[in-house]
Amino acid sequence: MKKLIILLALGLLTQSVQAQLFSSERLSNLETFDAKFLTWGYFLGFNSYDFKIEYNDELGNTNTDVIVEPTTGFNVGLIGDMRISKYINLRLEPGLYFTQRNLIFPRIGDEIAALREVKSTYIHLPLLLKFSTKRLNNWKPFVVGGVSTSLNLSSNEKNPEDNSLGQFRTTRITNYFELGFGVDIYLYFFKFTPTIRGVFATSNELVPDNNPLSQWTSNLSAINSRGVFINFTFQ
Repeated sequence: MKKLIILLALGLLTQSVQAQLFSSERLSNLETFDAKFLTWGYFLGFNSYDFKIEYNDELGNTNTDVIVEPTTGFNVGLIGDMRISKYINLRLEPGLYFTQRNLIFPRIGDEIAALREVKSTYIHLPLLLKFSTKRLNNWKPFVVGGVSTSLNLSSNEKNPEDNSLGQFRTTRITNYFELGFGVDIYLYFFKFTPTIRGVFATSNELVPDNNPLSQWTSNLSAINSRGVFINFTFQ
Protein backbone atom coordinates (compact mmCIF):
# COMPACT_ATOMS: atom_id res chain seq x y z
CA MET A 1 0.00 0.00 0.00
CA LYS A 2 2.81 2.43 0.88
CA LYS A 3 4.57 1.76 -2.44
CA LEU A 4 1.31 2.22 -4.33
CA ILE A 5 0.65 5.58 -2.68
CA ILE A 6 4.19 6.77 -3.43
CA LEU A 7 3.92 5.68 -7.06
CA LEU A 8 0.57 7.47 -7.44
CA ALA A 9 1.99 10.64 -5.93
CA LEU A 10 5.05 10.50 -8.18
CA GLY A 11 2.76 9.97 -11.15
CA LEU A 12 0.75 13.03 -10.19
CA LEU A 13 3.90 15.11 -9.84
CA THR A 14 5.22 13.94 -13.22
CA GLN A 15 1.92 14.52 -14.98
CA SER A 16 1.56 18.02 -13.53
CA VAL A 17 5.12 18.96 -14.42
CA GLN A 18 4.77 17.68 -17.97
CA ALA A 19 1.48 19.49 -18.46
CA GLN A 20 3.00 22.79 -17.33
CA LEU A 21 6.33 22.36 -19.12
CA PHE A 22 5.12 21.27 -22.54
CA SER A 23 1.87 23.21 -22.69
CA SER A 24 1.69 25.94 -25.30
CA GLU A 25 -0.12 28.08 -22.71
CA ARG A 26 2.21 30.78 -21.41
CA LEU A 27 -0.17 32.78 -19.23
CA SER A 28 1.16 32.90 -15.66
CA ASN A 29 -1.30 32.31 -12.85
CA LEU A 30 -0.97 34.08 -9.48
CA GLU A 31 1.98 36.15 -10.68
CA THR A 32 2.40 38.07 -7.40
CA PHE A 33 1.67 35.19 -5.02
CA ASP A 34 5.31 34.52 -4.09
CA ALA A 35 5.99 38.21 -3.40
CA LYS A 36 3.85 38.07 -0.25
CA PHE A 37 5.74 38.05 3.04
CA LEU A 38 3.24 35.71 4.75
CA THR A 39 0.89 33.17 3.17
CA TRP A 40 -1.48 30.61 4.69
CA GLY A 41 -3.08 27.37 3.66
CA TYR A 42 -4.01 23.85 4.66
CA PHE A 43 -3.03 20.31 3.72
CA LEU A 44 -4.54 16.85 3.48
CA GLY A 45 -2.55 13.69 3.03
CA PHE A 46 -1.44 10.19 3.93
CA ASN A 47 1.29 8.73 6.11
CA SER A 48 3.01 5.42 6.62
CA TYR A 49 4.99 5.05 9.86
CA ASP A 50 7.54 2.35 10.64
CA PHE A 51 9.86 1.59 13.57
CA LYS A 52 13.63 1.25 13.47
CA ILE A 53 14.43 -1.24 16.24
CA GLU A 54 17.75 -1.53 18.09
CA TYR A 55 18.60 -4.56 20.21
CA ASN A 56 20.65 -5.31 23.32
CA ASP A 57 23.29 -7.56 21.79
CA GLU A 58 24.73 -8.41 25.17
CA LEU A 59 21.53 -10.32 25.96
CA GLY A 60 22.32 -12.89 23.31
CA ASN A 61 19.78 -11.85 20.66
CA THR A 62 17.11 -14.11 22.11
CA ASN A 63 14.25 -12.04 20.73
CA THR A 64 15.54 -10.07 17.77
CA ASP A 65 12.91 -11.04 15.22
CA VAL A 66 10.45 -8.25 15.87
CA ILE A 67 8.37 -7.63 12.75
CA VAL A 68 6.88 -4.19 12.17
CA GLU A 69 3.76 -4.00 10.00
CA PRO A 70 3.00 -0.38 9.02
CA THR A 71 -0.44 0.76 7.93
CA THR A 72 -1.63 3.78 5.95
CA GLY A 73 -2.76 6.74 8.07
CA PHE A 74 -4.33 10.14 7.46
CA ASN A 75 -2.99 13.70 7.87
CA VAL A 76 -4.69 17.08 8.10
CA GLY A 77 -3.26 20.43 9.11
CA LEU A 78 -2.45 24.08 8.48
CA ILE A 79 0.46 25.89 6.84
CA GLY A 80 2.09 29.21 7.63
CA ASP A 81 4.75 30.31 5.14
CA MET A 82 7.18 33.22 5.60
CA ARG A 83 9.20 34.52 2.66
CA ILE A 84 12.89 34.95 3.59
CA SER A 85 14.25 35.53 0.09
CA LYS A 86 13.27 34.90 -3.51
CA TYR A 87 14.15 31.22 -3.23
CA ILE A 88 13.97 30.46 0.51
CA ASN A 89 10.88 30.22 2.73
CA LEU A 90 10.37 29.31 6.37
CA ARG A 91 7.35 27.08 6.95
CA LEU A 92 5.41 25.99 10.02
CA GLU A 93 3.08 23.04 9.33
CA PRO A 94 1.14 21.98 12.46
CA GLY A 95 -0.99 18.95 11.78
CA LEU A 96 -2.89 16.01 13.19
CA TYR A 97 -1.57 12.59 12.11
CA PHE A 98 -3.41 9.31 12.70
CA THR A 99 -1.49 6.06 12.30
CA GLN A 100 -1.06 2.49 13.55
CA ARG A 101 1.82 0.01 13.59
CA ASN A 102 1.55 -3.67 14.43
CA LEU A 103 4.46 -5.29 16.24
CA ILE A 104 4.80 -9.05 15.92
CA PHE A 105 7.09 -11.09 18.22
CA PRO A 106 7.42 -14.43 16.40
CA ARG A 107 9.37 -16.12 19.23
CA ILE A 108 6.39 -15.74 21.57
CA GLY A 109 4.28 -18.85 21.11
CA ASP A 110 0.90 -17.43 22.02
CA GLU A 111 -0.68 -15.72 18.99
CA ILE A 112 -2.44 -13.04 21.04
CA ALA A 113 0.63 -12.25 23.17
CA ALA A 114 2.83 -12.08 20.06
CA LEU A 115 0.84 -9.19 18.53
CA ARG A 116 0.92 -5.64 19.84
CA GLU A 117 -1.01 -2.83 18.13
CA VAL A 118 0.64 0.57 18.53
CA LYS A 119 -1.99 3.20 17.73
CA SER A 120 -0.86 6.82 17.60
CA THR A 121 -2.53 10.18 17.21
CA TYR A 122 0.18 12.80 16.77
CA ILE A 123 0.06 16.56 17.00
CA HIS A 124 3.00 17.09 14.65
CA LEU A 125 4.88 20.43 14.69
CA PRO A 126 7.53 20.77 11.96
CA LEU A 127 9.64 23.88 11.31
CA LEU A 128 10.99 23.64 7.77
CA LEU A 129 13.16 25.52 5.30
CA LYS A 130 11.96 25.39 1.70
CA PHE A 131 14.53 25.89 -1.09
CA SER A 132 12.89 26.58 -4.45
CA THR A 133 14.14 26.80 -8.01
CA LYS A 134 13.25 29.61 -10.39
CA ARG A 135 9.57 29.55 -11.35
CA LEU A 136 9.00 27.98 -14.78
CA ASN A 137 5.68 29.07 -16.27
CA ASN A 138 3.13 27.78 -13.68
CA TRP A 139 5.25 25.37 -11.69
CA LYS A 140 8.22 25.53 -9.33
CA PRO A 141 10.07 22.51 -7.85
CA PHE A 142 11.61 22.66 -4.39
CA VAL A 143 13.29 20.66 -1.65
CA VAL A 144 12.41 21.04 2.00
CA GLY A 145 14.05 20.03 5.27
CA GLY A 146 14.01 20.79 8.96
CA VAL A 147 13.19 19.55 12.44
CA SER A 148 9.97 18.65 14.17
CA THR A 149 8.39 17.52 17.43
CA SER A 150 5.26 15.45 17.93
CA LEU A 151 2.95 14.98 20.89
CA ASN A 152 1.31 11.55 20.91
CA LEU A 153 -2.20 11.97 22.27
CA SER A 154 -2.56 8.16 22.35
CA SER A 155 0.61 7.64 24.36
CA ASN A 156 0.41 5.28 27.32
CA GLU A 157 3.81 6.26 28.72
CA LYS A 158 2.43 6.75 32.25
CA ASN A 159 0.20 3.68 32.16
CA PRO A 160 1.21 1.27 34.96
CA GLU A 161 0.04 -1.64 32.78
CA ASP A 162 2.68 -3.02 30.43
CA ASN A 163 2.96 -5.87 27.93
CA SER A 164 2.08 -8.44 30.57
CA LEU A 165 -1.40 -6.86 30.45
CA GLY A 166 -1.39 -6.21 26.69
CA GLN A 167 0.00 -2.65 26.64
CA PHE A 168 3.07 -1.82 24.53
CA ARG A 169 4.13 1.58 25.87
CA THR A 170 5.78 4.43 23.95
CA THR A 171 6.86 7.93 24.95
CA ARG A 172 4.58 10.94 24.66
CA ILE A 173 7.10 13.32 23.00
CA THR A 174 9.23 12.49 19.95
CA ASN A 175 11.76 14.61 18.05
CA TYR A 176 12.57 14.22 14.33
CA PHE A 177 14.46 15.57 11.36
CA GLU A 178 12.70 15.74 8.00
CA LEU A 179 13.65 15.87 4.32
CA GLY A 180 11.49 15.96 1.22
CA PHE A 181 10.65 17.47 -2.15
CA GLY A 182 7.65 18.74 -4.07
CA VAL A 183 6.40 21.12 -6.72
CA ASP A 184 4.28 24.28 -6.50
CA ILE A 185 1.61 24.32 -9.21
CA TYR A 186 0.03 27.71 -9.80
CA LEU A 187 -3.62 27.33 -10.76
CA TYR A 188 -6.04 30.10 -11.63
CA PHE A 189 -7.48 30.62 -8.13
CA PHE A 190 -4.95 28.97 -5.77
CA LYS A 191 -1.56 27.28 -5.49
CA PHE A 192 -1.62 23.47 -5.27
CA THR A 193 1.44 21.68 -3.89
CA PRO A 194 1.98 17.90 -3.70
CA THR A 195 4.94 16.91 -1.51
CA ILE A 196 6.69 13.74 -0.36
CA ARG A 197 8.61 13.93 2.90
CA GLY A 198 10.56 11.46 5.01
CA VAL A 199 10.68 11.82 8.80
CA PHE A 200 13.23 10.17 11.10
CA ALA A 201 12.99 10.15 14.89
CA THR A 202 16.07 11.18 16.86
CA SER A 203 14.72 10.20 20.28
CA ASN A 204 14.09 6.76 21.79
CA GLU A 205 10.33 6.04 22.10
CA LEU A 206 10.56 2.75 24.02
CA VAL A 207 9.10 2.52 27.51
CA PRO A 208 10.45 -0.80 28.91
CA ASP A 209 8.20 -3.23 30.73
CA ASN A 210 8.27 -3.32 34.53
CA ASN A 211 9.83 -6.78 34.48
CA PRO A 212 13.49 -6.48 33.37
CA LEU A 213 13.23 -10.03 31.93
CA SER A 214 10.15 -9.20 29.85
CA GLN A 215 9.88 -11.33 26.71
CA TRP A 216 8.72 -8.21 24.80
CA THR A 217 11.19 -5.48 25.78
CA SER A 218 14.15 -7.03 27.63
CA ASN A 219 16.21 -7.29 24.45
CA LEU A 220 15.12 -3.96 22.94
CA SER A 221 17.39 -0.98 23.54
CA ALA A 222 15.52 1.57 21.41
CA ILE A 223 12.71 2.05 18.92
CA ASN A 224 12.65 5.06 16.62
CA SER A 225 9.82 6.09 14.32
CA ARG A 226 10.41 6.51 10.61
CA GLY A 227 7.71 7.67 8.25
CA VAL A 228 6.73 8.84 4.80
CA PHE A 229 4.27 11.73 4.42
CA ILE A 230 2.43 12.47 1.19
CA ASN A 231 0.65 15.81 1.55
CA PHE A 232 -1.45 17.90 -0.80
CA THR A 233 -1.35 21.59 0.07
CA PHE A 234 -3.81 24.32 -0.92
CA GLN A 235 -2.82 28.00 -0.54
